[in-house]
Amino acid sequence: MRSRRSRVRRLVPRVVAAATALCAIVVLAQGHAGLPITHIVTIEAKMASKSDYFEDPEVQRLLIRHGLRVHVTRMGSRGIAVQSYDGYDVVFPSGQPAADLITRKRATEGRPATSYRPFVSPIVLGTYREYAETLQDAGIAKPLPGVPAGAKPLYYSLDMKTFLDATARNKRWDSLGIQRHGIRNGNKVLAQSSDICESNSGGTYLGLVSYVWNHDDIPQDTQEATSFAESIKHLLNDQGMPAGEKNETYVSAEGKSISPIAVIYEHQFLAHQIATQAGTGHVDAERVLLYPSERFVTEPQFIALTSQGDRLGRLISTDPALQKRAMELGFRVRDAEGASATSDALTRFLGERHIQAPVLSANDTKAVLPRLELLEKMIEVVGDCAPVAQSAAGGEAP
Repeated sequence: MRSRRSRVRRLVPRVVAAATALCAIVVLAQGHAGLPITHIVTIEAKMASKSDYFEDPEVQRLLIRHGLRVHVTRMGSRGIAVQSYDGYDVVFPSGQPAADLITRKRATEGRPATSYRPFVSPIVLGTYREYAETLQDAGIAKPLPGVPAGAKPLYYSLDMKTFLDATARNKRWDSLGIQRHGIRNGNKVLAQSSDICESNSGGTYLGLVSYVWNHDDIPQDTQEATSFAESIKHLLNDQGMPAGEKNETYVSAEGKSISPIAVIYEHQFLAHQIATQAGTGHVDAERVLLYPSERFVTEPQFIALTSQGDRLGRLISTDPALQKRAMELGFRVRDAEGASATSDALTRFLGERHIQAPVLSANDTKAVLPRLELLEKMIEVVGDCAPVAQSAAGGEAP
């Protein structure tokens, strides 16, 4: 009798745990009659900054309803491209250069992959109000139009050529008069990016700086690429040791003292403002965005490597609830046919929540990146990075 009772006592916690897990799946899957709720497929994915989307609890809940769970391994876009992705269903670098490296490699191996472009997010510079106003005083930045009466601007246009001139001439924040805004900072005026060797934002910002500094031109051969890269090294390498994800620093309490201007994505700033407004009833007026006068809109490519990855790609590109949630996380979502990014919908969404929306001029110059192999050469030169072939041969890096 005692043995039987002992077995019962050991079984009770297991039964309770199993019932709890099943109830959780039932709750998440509620509303989808006929869904095999006891069978959840786990998608293995390597992702860069766009993992923000898949790590969102609401997105996870919506995916569970479709019988999917995404397990994310997070790393920089270039790291995704140059390391092995065997055993993964999906890779999701943040921009086209890394995506092109992946799709070309797959094609040469006879294993073509399917790409989806569910949303876009421009490269921007996140800063703080005192720094933006100092740049405005110096004629380097100006508020974007559309600021509501009585409100302070959240968005500024940055004259990239003048900004880079200030960096090249070793201008310091104190020399620009930032003291007038209650801050002392003797550091050099420049933007800090994530590691150029690893991240799409770092590599894309390098391309943007080169395009502006070399008179809206791109290199046409390896010799020009090397020359262009050498000409901009001093505009990028004075930021110190390569850093990881800049947005984490930017939204932290210490961000202003560590990285006054950070290269981030627009959706990261908007997601911060949406969450702040929802939690406090007002926006974070301390943090603002600088939109480079020469703009480059990144087009992250969701690359499906397996049939399950393809299923997930189709879902996030066409499911209305998942598309709506992407917009709520600050992305400019493409329509179901992938024809265009619905900026108007994002503007309406922000307006409904009493958040200023960026009003961008259609006349701003669109920056152009060089051909993939030439951009890679520039990244290697500026960042002292290992060549792609050498990096790929090294396998999985820590």
